Amino acid sequence: MRCELVTWGEVYRLSRCLAEMIRQADFRPEVVVAIARGGYVPARILCDFLGIYNLVSIRIAHYESGAHITEQARLSSPLALDVRGLKVLLVDDVSDTGETLALAVKHIQSFAPAQLRLAVLHHKEVSPVIPDFFAKTIVKWRWLVYPWAVIEDLSSFVAGMSEHPDSAEETVCRLKAQHGIDVPLRTAEDVVVALRYQRNCPDAPRAPA
Repeated sequence: MRCELVTWGEVYRLSRCLAEMIRQADFRPEVVVAIARGGYVPARILCDFLGIYNLVSIRIAHYESGAHITEQARLSSPLALDVRGLKVLLVDDVSDTGETLALAVKHIQSFAPAQLRLAVLHHKEVSPVIPDFFAKTIVKWRWLVYPWAVIEDLSSFVAGMSEHPDSAEETVCRLKAQHGIDVPLRTAEDVVVALRYQRNCPDAPRAPA
């Protein structure tokens, strides 16, 4: 699987770009709805840029852990705010299969908002759902590893290897060879520690996406 590491600086830059697009479109949201968990950070940054206080979330479960996909997207935490008659900005990190976004849009529309717009940091051209606002287009598909999920995603990749790396140094080499990403040694060390912790605590809850 081809991957790309997205930095915190890139996230902030793309969020700033999104905010400018929203202002240029003269869309003035009254509430921002983040799609958990990927939409949390960009939604909060957009609130900061746009001066919006009302931030809530819904949760769509689609990826079990890291890059492992469940069969079908499902709404696990519905909207807890009545947005009837309000202008709503729905935010996620990326448009990919489109299932998560389509379900989220359908759910929000059931509340009869005055307006609903969708914003993502990255829009993959394979997605059947085209957001109203997106800061960057991904033409050649790749898995995007966001900084808030880097340990989770990389741990998932390493755990799926036929032979697990014995060290952080080997982890760096294997991730480069198999996924084309240059992982800092310190990050690889964190991955090794996370996997060791999970093996030693088999009953520890795994945070779903």
